[in-house]
Amino acid sequence: MKTTIVAGVMSGTSADGIDVALVRISPGKQKPRLKLLAHHAVSYPRALRQAVLAAMNAGRTSTAELARLNWRLGMAYAEAVHAAAEKYRVKVDLVGCHGQTVYHQAKPETYAGRRVACTWQLGEPALIATELRVPVVSNFRPADMAVGGQGAPLVPMLDYVLFADTRRTRVLQNIGGIGNLTAIPAGGESSDLIAFDTGPGNMVIDALMDRFFKKKYDRDGRVATRGQVLEDVIKGILRQPYFSARPPKSAGREQFGAAFVTEFSNACKKAGGKPEDAVATATALTADSIALAFEKFVKPLSQRGAVDYVVSGGGSRNATLMKMLRASLEPLGCKVMVSDKLGVPSQAKEAVAFALLAWQTWHKLPGNIPAATGAKKAAVLGEICYG
Repeated sequence: MKTTIVAGVMSGTSADGIDVALVRISPGKQKPRLKLLAHHAVSYPRALRQAVLAAMNAGRTSTAELARLNWRLGMAYAEAVHAAAEKYRVKVDLVGCHGQTVYHQAKPETYAGRRVACTWQLGEPALIATELRVPVVSNFRPADMAVGGQGAPLVPMLDYVLFADTRRTRVLQNIGGIGNLTAIPAGGESSDLIAFDTGPGNMVIDALMDRFFKKKYDRDGRVATRGQVLEDVIKGILRQPYFSARPPKSAGREQFGAAFVTEFSNACKKAGGKPEDAVATATALTADSIALAFEKFVKPLSQRGAVDYVVSGGGSRNATLMKMLRASLEPLGCKVMVSDKLGVPSQAKEAVAFALLAWQTWHKLPGNIPAATGAKKAAVLGEICYG
């Protein structure tokens, strides 16, 4: 093993663009050592974003459309990494590209006479490797699912490497399109952590902003501050089976995508809500589902004393959402902060995670944590394309 510069590439369920993290990774005695050299964010061109959103959990599309999108995304990822390397004058040795999830079915369902689980991330790795002339690790989730896991969450490997503490329990909450957490007990090993998707993150908020205000997202939570939270709507949704299901569990647009947004919007309208009220209620749903997940599944396992509740992802920049989170979590003994305070920019964290997972794969080391995904065993993740 030697020190390697890895570009981690992430595009999440919000489908707003690409995050590239340039990370120096060196072998350590017990864990690898990571240093974030730079973070570079690129928005999807409008036409590409529309194509991605149309493909996600699509009821009807074509093989030609998906094939073209796969290659078009490969171009976008290669361009984003090249731009980051040029801007920060860094020579990249390896790329870890999560790809764009267009479908994720974590639990087996009957198809063609057999029960199957499946996942699909687009972004042609052969094209990325050829354009950048370096190896690319991609398609991380299937190897975990092949050994009985849900293929998610995969960020807990990074959470454990960077944030495990001998004296403090830490919960790492990412709020992208979907919310997900990793809880690491004080002094715990990787086998002691729990991790799962808490429910909708920014996905429902963003969809409502697009539907009612023709905007990508609610900047700083300004629209939510003008609205009234419709508590009865939230109570009804939190009674849905997903929120009471025990971990491990994962979610995506299959649960909280277009169909859910339509039902949610109709429920808000039936309750007498205006568009601003729907956005405020969606924001509160994210905060309340996170607090419910902590209270129901994490707090019973944590030791007495304060818990560091570390938030990352796009939701950490929504001031109204963060205010709601603090109001819900601080009475439960949590000290809420953003990951920047611990040295990892909130927007870069998931990209850093896939840089680490690529490094693990390159050295034939497991990248999943069975306690988080439900897998029967640890597995080396991903597939390698050589540049």
